[in-house]
Amino acid sequence: MNKETQRLQAIVDDFAGKRIAVWGDFILDAFLFGTTRRISREAPVLILRYASSEFTLGGAGNALLNLWALGAKPIPVGLVGADESGENILEFLKARRIPSAGLMVRRAHQTPVKTRVLAGEENTRKQQILRIDKESDAPHTPEFKKALKARLLEAASKADGLIVSDYNYHTVQPDVFQSALPRLKRLKIPVSLDSRFRLLQFPGVTIATPNETEVDSALNVEIRNDEETLLRAGRSVLAKLRSSALLITRGSRGMALFEKGAKPWLVPVHGTTDIVDVTGAGDTVISVLTLALACGATFKQAAALANHAGGIVVMKKGTAVLTVEELKKSVAES
Repeated sequence: MNKETQRLQAIVDDFAGKRIAVWGDFILDAFLFGTTRRISREAPVLILRYASSEFTLGGAGNALLNLWALGAKPIPVGLVGADESGENILEFLKARRIPSAGLMVRRAHQTPVKTRVLAGEENTRKQQILRIDKESDAPHTPEFKKALKARLLEAASKADGLIVSDYNYHTVQPDVFQSALPRLKRLKIPVSLDSRFRLLQFPGVTIATPNETEVDSALNVEIRNDEETLLRAGRSVLAKLRSSALLITRGSRGMALFEKGAKPWLVPVHGTTDIVDVTGAGDTVISVLTLALACGATFKQAAALANHAGGIVVMKKGTAVLTVEELKKSVAES
């Protein structure tokens, strides 16, 4: 085992107990399972026999679960409604001893819920046939912004790193981030950004982890498989964000790391390119990346570990997390 492999494994060992604040949109992912019976007489639709249901955390909650699975101590910051779905999220956190003081509970807010209906024959793997989204944006009132900033800074002051997980439900607000940024800078913790639609509205983050589609949308370009366009786009986003680094995820083509004053590093995908499911892989990538930076890793070391982590979870069905053992094994085998 060479020195760099030993260093990467030592960084993973240091994940345990690291406190990472997660500011973002907390969503309840609900799953309804049923067996197919026949076509309805009322309309050309399937009739399902209800079998069971379950739920887990989605949105920023998936990053939270990745951190928890890796032995870190996540600190959520966000908003849930005073409804059954919000209560489910709070109970989910309580069962795992994850503190919820940073989550505001508002009666006027509906907790976002993504309900997936999965069906199939009695003894076959169930397939998703429908998704129903209940959506609700966070308020933009001065009162809410003030309370949100207070909870953000309280969590960050106790943390070794901060993940900003923006799923466009407006719990993450650019003006709140900018007003909190001077204090975050003084804390000297890594601040990582994953924003689905507003990548360029958070200048000052330490590093962002967009995928190619998000970069395309932000700059109105088409990267596809054009390396020259990729490099030009990466440098442009890095400059616009005024960040120390940028990590663009590229699916089966791996990742691209951009650092100030350094040559871009094109990271080939780890493992097979025959991907099973990319759902939630971005949350895994930013969780491992932020943990590694909080442990003192360089951007290249953090990106290498994130690449290993992404390669593991895309081989799992659905929204998945990974363990320390899986990550260390992947590093050792490489």
